[in-house]
Amino acid sequence: MSTDDFEDLNTDQAFTKKSLYGRGNEMTYGGALSFLRRKYTKDLKGVDIAVSGIPFDAATSFRPGARFGPKAIREASVQLAELLAFPDGIDPFKTLAVTDYGDCELDYGFHGNVVSQIEAHANTILDSGVEMLTFGGDHFVTYPLLRAHAKKHGPIALVHFDAHTDTWPDEDGRLDHGTMFSRAIKENLIDIKHSIQVGIRTHNSNTKGVTILDAPWVHENGVDKVIKKIIDVVKDRPAYLTFDIDGLDPAYAPGTGTPVSGGLTSAQALGIVRGLESLNFIGADVVEVAPAYDHAEITAIVAATIAHDYLVIRAKQKMKQK
Repeated sequence: MSTDDFEDLNTDQAFTKKSLYGRGNEMTYGGALSFLRRKYTKDLKGVDIAVSGIPFDAATSFRPGARFGPKAIREASVQLAELLAFPDGIDPFKTLAVTDYGDCELDYGFHGNVVSQIEAHANTILDSGVEMLTFGGDHFVTYPLLRAHAKKHGPIALVHFDAHTDTWPDEDGRLDHGTMFSRAIKENLIDIKHSIQVGIRTHNSNTKGVTILDAPWVHENGVDKVIKKIIDVVKDRPAYLTFDIDGLDPAYAPGTGTPVSGGLTSAQALGIVRGLESLNFIGADVVEVAPAYDHAEITAIVAATIAHDYLVIRAKQKMKQK
């Protein structure tokens, strides 16, 4: 059998797939686990979006384990790889060339190098003209990602889902998943006027002037009003979606490091994300999935679905540009 025959087998498409486009039917219960069965490659030629993981969780303030998040999200994506996207019934990979770039290489013994290593990883992808969809890791990883994105796009409108604002007072050089947005604002990485935080339900007087839709506001006003408010705040600014999975209530996402009761449902979160097609997205991440605390993969499944639906948005936007 020649290598030309391998793709017909529909097995291990992460390694055997030739085209960056399209999809094949692969066993959901077997095979190599790239995200959505996309091709594993470091070759960024012709790629629209590169998926990568950042397995770092040394900045978490409570339960560790988010370093295993990228692996869990990839594994939870198998059914999404098999079916057309709900609710539109489209195949985003007819339009969008998406690859799995693998994980950022980090040495667990040298945490002082983490910022520069993640930023260099992001620069390699962004400098090639490719967009990033990144899986954490704890939420601190968004800070070096924002440094890389702001270098290319200038101050960024942050669309931030979380139980926490992550704007507690910052100390320079501190690795802390609760202070990194204070640090990012200090460095002018974030466009405060056009940024918004959704699902917040922990008190913090250091809001830094960012618009906040706390969890009770979301519950009282509903998905459509949340979407409208986000669009009104962000406008046409370059926007970065960062989704901390603890933005969801622990009933829907128990597998996370700092769970807080009273959060969004998975249906609310997916409804909001699917309604943001008009925004000018330049990148996204999904963070804080800690599978050791998960049950029946429900946290990883919703994380994979959020990431999948972001790709659907980007595919629909690309279709409209043609």
